[in-house]
Amino acid sequence: MKNYALIGEHLGHSHSPQVHSEIFKAMNVEGNYTKIECSKEDLKGLIDDLRNGKYYGFNVTIPYKLEIMKYLDEIDPKAKEIGAVNTVAIKNGKVIGYNTDYYGFKEELEYFNVPCKNKNAYILGTGGASLAVSKSLIDLGANVTFVSRNPKNSNTITYDELAKREIDVLVNATPVGMYPDVDSSPVDENIVKNAKYCLDLIFNPEITKFLSYANSKMNGFYMLVGQAIKSEEIWQDKKCIADIEVIIKNVKEMI
Repeated sequence: MKNYALIGEHLGHSHSPQVHSEIFKAMNVEGNYTKIECSKEDLKGLIDDLRNGKYYGFNVTIPYKLEIMKYLDEIDPKAKEIGAVNTVAIKNGKVIGYNTDYYGFKEELEYFNVPCKNKNAYILGTGGASLAVSKSLIDLGANVTFVSRNPKNSNTITYDELAKREIDVLVNATPVGMYPDVDSSPVDENIVKNAKYCLDLIFNPEITKFLSYANSKMNGFYMLVGQAIKSEEIWQDKKCIADIEVIIKNVKEMI
């Protein structure tokens, strides 16, 4: 039995063990996937556990997608380009970081037929997940701008400035609205209704306050499963031929 885990700070909301359990079945893998809530100081020890064979791979979530990079031997070119890692594997004795969020979000945009080419896309938040979202949108031809309370570069605007913009695609990459904080939205209803397409990386609850304002069902569940499949393909060194929609259906029946 091979052990895998999700590492992060607050993981009570996560459905990752159920998702990976379904992927293990689909790929005929004897695996065990758990959640490890840890501090920044625990990361080096966890990477040591990976080197020593206690674990065969990690997914990494808030707030360690950048922090984890300092403990890796190598970083995959796509993850290096994005500037964040959410998947860690051991290959030929080396600990290597990847970014599968990129593939999961790109597949979600294509699944929901969100037009991106030459469209103005705005990403709420500037954390590790937002970097993968940005790269996905850019590779599909969108013009991307980040939105932050404290802009630090010319490609980032304030929330006040967002209210004055024409928005084609609006993505919530902040944790605002995630269970149990279900009555919160990162922006008010008027801004959301000004956007043509709204997506939320949050999947618990399925319809956040943000999505309810937009009457949108484009939550982060498809991205969650898509990136998980890509992670498993990296860990197992083989393709997963299962239907992602079947995996989503089975997981939703479990939770």
